[in-house]
Amino acid sequence: MAAPREPGGEAAFAQRIDPAREPGLSPEQRRLMAQVEQAQRYRALQRRLRSRNALLALGIGAVTFGIYGYTFYSVSQERFLDDLEQEAEAARARARARAETAAS
Repeated sequence: MAAPREPGGEAAFAQRIDPAREPGLSPEQRRLMAQVEQAQRYRALQRRLRSRNALLALGIGAVTFGIYGYTFYSVSQERFLDDLEQEAEAARARARARAETAAS
């Protein structure tokens, strides 16, 4: 079912009006229209901010997990503690050998 047409060719529901210039509207109707428009703008802003916040959260989460993963990868490849332990064991062995030669 098609919408009724006005003589100008546009459907009646698609016409835009300026509430300040419309002669048949009371001040209360104008105030209500402004209030509804403001609520619509607020909802649109919330929708846009929600998507931005979601993208930001995904980005921060990706960076955080990347740093976390890289830290685990780096620590798993570090062998300096093993090297220090080997050097300490060698130093203990030398000290024991010196003590044995000094005691004999």
